[in-house]
Amino acid sequence: MITYYAYPKCTTCRKAKSWLEQNNVEYNEVHIAESPPTKEQLTEIYQASGLELKKFFNTSGLVYRSLSLKDKLSNMTEQQQLELLASDGMLIKRPLAWDGKRVTLGFKEAEYQNTWL
Repeated sequence: MITYYAYPKCTTCRKAKSWLEQNNVEYNEVHIAESPPTKEQLTEIYQASGLELKKFFNTSGLVYRSLSLKDKLSNMTEQQQLELLASDGMLIKRPLAWDGKRVTLGFKEAEYQNTWL
């Protein structure tokens, strides 16, 4: 089963959730702002994803911009970045879907189809 981290007011999250439901994909929804993944969970997800850690940041989000992270991330260690992501779910690109092996960030229908069907 997929753990699906989303923000209910996010249009992209709603599109992804609708896709999961239309394709009968079982998931457990977690409110990313109220219950963000822990640093340990994020480390596991990040390592399984094969993606660069900076891809996990919601670069268009208010929190990201208010902390001026665009200029700061390159000077932070991987551990510091993971701690920062775990400290505020609104910093994490969403939706984040994870089944223990596979990961998707954001919502692209073709990627969901290739990953979750």
